[in-house]
Amino acid sequence: MRIISGTHKSKRITAPRNLPVRPTTDMAKESLFNILNNSYYFDEIRVLDLFCGTGNISYEFASRGSEKIVSIDNHFNCVRFVQQTAKELGFDAITALQSDVFEFLAKHSQEYDVIFADPPYQLENIEQLSELIFKNKLLSAEGTLIIEHSKETDLSEMLYFVQTRRYGNVNFSFFEQDDNDESIFTDE
Repeated sequence: MRIISGTHKSKRITAPRNLPVRPTTDMAKESLFNILNNSYYFDEIRVLDLFCGTGNISYEFASRGSEKIVSIDNHFNCVRFVQQTAKELGFDAITALQSDVFEFLAKHSQEYDVIFADPPYQLENIEQLSELIFKNKLLSAEGTLIIEHSKETDLSEMLYFVQTRRYGNVNFSFFEQDDNDESIFTDE
């Protein structure tokens, strides 16, 4: 994998073979960041990278100047790799934490401008990601949730769905809360 743009443009990163990951392809990542570039100034946003794996997406945000990036994965070796790589590259903005993503989302209360989730393609409860994020108000008013998934997965019926973009075998579904929409989630 390589960093597409920013201070570390073209930097290649080689992850250990024993990590249980499927990094986002460079083509798909470049397309995703072209979309985000039209909506955000990267140095002004807070990012949450869920199921971060190798940290591929986190490094891209850090290279483009994002000042706060929280990277979550439940696999110890993935988190350790992200921590080591971020340190080697001087990406102080990245904080990598080992946690179950669903438990993290249920307990966390900080708001982010971009939330990127790259769960295992066979994850059965994928719809819970957006439910927890919107219910717990983790996405800023102008924020975007992006979920990467396979072509076999259709997320178009999920709450706050906006669109899906396809790049080869990689699909990104985008979610944004309507500005005029009061949250449908009530305090329980």
